[in-house]
Amino acid sequence: MEMIRLLFKIGFIYHKAAMDPLIDAFAGDPKYDIAISLEEERMKKWGIFNRPAGDKFGNIIDDGRFRITDENERFDVIIVGDTIRDAAKYGGTLLCFINHGTGIKNILYRNLKRHAGTKYMIFVEGDYRVEKLKESGCLGESEVFKVGLPKLDPYFLEGYFNREKILSKYNLNPKKKTVLFAPTYKPTCMYEVKDHIFTETRDYNLIIKLHHYSWMGKYAPHRQHKMFEKRVAEYPHSVLIPVEDYNILSLMAAADTLISEASSTVFDFLAMNKTGIIFDLEYEKMKHSNGEYVLTTDNREFLKGAFVHINKPSQISDAIMQALNPTKEMIELADGYRKYFFHRLDGRASFRVKTEVERLLKEGTHFSIV
Repeated sequence: MEMIRLLFKIGFIYHKAAMDPLIDAFAGDPKYDIAISLEEERMKKWGIFNRPAGDKFGNIIDDGRFRITDENERFDVIIVGDTIRDAAKYGGTLLCFINHGTGIKNILYRNLKRHAGTKYMIFVEGDYRVEKLKESGCLGESEVFKVGLPKLDPYFLEGYFNREKILSKYNLNPKKKTVLFAPTYKPTCMYEVKDHIFTETRDYNLIIKLHHYSWMGKYAPHRQHKMFEKRVAEYPHSVLIPVEDYNILSLMAAADTLISEASSTVFDFLAMNKTGIIFDLEYEKMKHSNGEYVLTTDNREFLKGAFVHINKPSQISDAIMQALNPTKEMIELADGYRKYFFHRLDGRASFRVKTEVERLLKEGTHFSIV
């Protein structure tokens, strides 16, 4: 039997969090020869050099089920977590797109529009994303498949996460409620809350998980991780997760509430049937150089009524109490949002992707370049 050559084109290590359940699904099938590439990973040093960091992370992720490749070979299927610049070199390969981070940033639609000549098979989590993709006018010849969110599959598998073990790994108290602070790198609330996030959470465990870019110095300054490295040592109830721990899913599973602003973690936390806290940003002031808004939805309105919204760091403590004790109305609104945003939260999204990929391969009508 001829093997199907499958490439997970990860790009950046944090994209692998969205791919891990897919890797599990395909790796369990002996007809697949699986390879992974990390060619986008770069770390900026001394303000000028972007040195490759793929070797560092490659040693972390290599578990023996796949090959690390430089892509100097042909593949039948390529699964990507972001748009790619050089799709032409892959010819008629089946090109599948699994967005590495859901949420309300418009970078997904901007990138797809920029690469409208590339035909992607886009796998999305629910009705909200299908509608946004169509409204954006970015699809070109790409096709959309509503399958659910593979990244979240492990959360819905019984016994996959053990809260006590997760918290003990970071020397946190399993008997205390846990707050996860997961800001994005841009637009971000981290500069406003850098001190309050510690003082307002003294009665809880505090886990700080920064965006991958906050560590790399390329798209965000090294200041973003350094200011938390300095402060976390002063507060024993807190921990700063190192960049090598790329997958936030276990932290979300262990957390009782989450604080963020425009990170995709806000979106994902809703799926877990928990109540999060959104730090409101000034939507009108956040624009790209061409005048387009950075967010597709005003984050002051996102999940309104279901999640707690704040606009001052001093409100964090009260917001945590409210998030840990949501009202009946908040719970009902969250249920409605969840049905709209997510298709079948059953731990099987990865296998639905696999089924569609195999159907497309059998039909043989795909072409990555239009």
